[in-house]
Amino acid sequence: MGNTTALLADPIFREHLVGREHPERPERFDAVAGALERAGLPARMQRIPSRPATDEELGLCHTKEYLKVARRDVEMRHAFLSTGDTDITPNSWDVASKAVGGVLNAVDAVMTGKARNAFCAVRPPGHHATPARGMGFCIFNNVAIAARYAQRRHGAERVLIADWDVHHGNGTQDIFYADPTVFFFSTHQWPLYPGTGRADERGSGAGEGSTLNCPFPAGSGRREIVGAFENALSPRMEAFRPDLVLVSAGFDSREGDLLGRFTLSDNDFGDLTRILMAMARKYSGSRVVSMLEGGYNLSGLASATVSHVRALMEEGD
Repeated sequence: MGNTTALLADPIFREHLVGREHPERPERFDAVAGALERAGLPARMQRIPSRPATDEELGLCHTKEYLKVARRDVEMRHAFLSTGDTDITPNSWDVASKAVGGVLNAVDAVMTGKARNAFCAVRPPGHHATPARGMGFCIFNNVAIAARYAQRRHGAERVLIADWDVHHGNGTQDIFYADPTVFFFSTHQWPLYPGTGRADERGSGAGEGSTLNCPFPAGSGRREIVGAFENALSPRMEAFRPDLVLVSAGFDSREGDLLGRFTLSDNDFGDLTRILMAMARKYSGSRVVSMLEGGYNLSGLASATVSHVRALMEEGD
């Protein structure tokens, strides 16, 4: 098995929303990529290339009608998706498609043992995108498509998606709400956009109990969020036993973010990563694929990402 951490960080991801005043701006990619370089990490990591996702791959989690609408919105040079609050520029479809394709390349590397785990520094983010709607800065749901792809292409039977973004991953929850094979876990600020993620949202039908939401008030930090990963999620994984761990790594839950009021530190993100890695060691052959979601204070985003990636790299060093 490859004992390295893989990195997806294609400069194409900075090209979405160039020239647009927006919290989810191209400088986010620069901040992440620059901080990783200054820390000397990419030289010790396996590089993952991006590629356009196929229509079939995008269709793993999105409806044909939505994909048609989103493509048309971009081609007609609209300023935002007609389905919701997502700004777009003329290259947004291509960039978002390459983000998905790159994430799937990372899943391939981890599921085939070429890499132990992976971090994907993608833009635009994905966890608010539902089957039929782009919203909340998101066009395609990167993490959800990754889960379905791992199941279809690599035979993963059970996938854990852990989401520590300060906002609830409503799109991810919607996609898997009735599906017992994907466990969705989220810590998030409540109340906050998009208004979903109450503790009583637990899944439906066969998926009852495979959604676990831990909403916390503004000002929450290590005690609440790290505590939820240790005391709420970890015990549930003893029965679920995931074959793959996916992370919606939103660093807007860090102290000082522009859009959130959580108080996590850089060290806390390292500890959250180690908790998930311990689960992956126990159940899934150490297979973890993490992808960037939110994080809007550039210096905080940069330092928190370095802490996260350093923790991912620990086992292989």
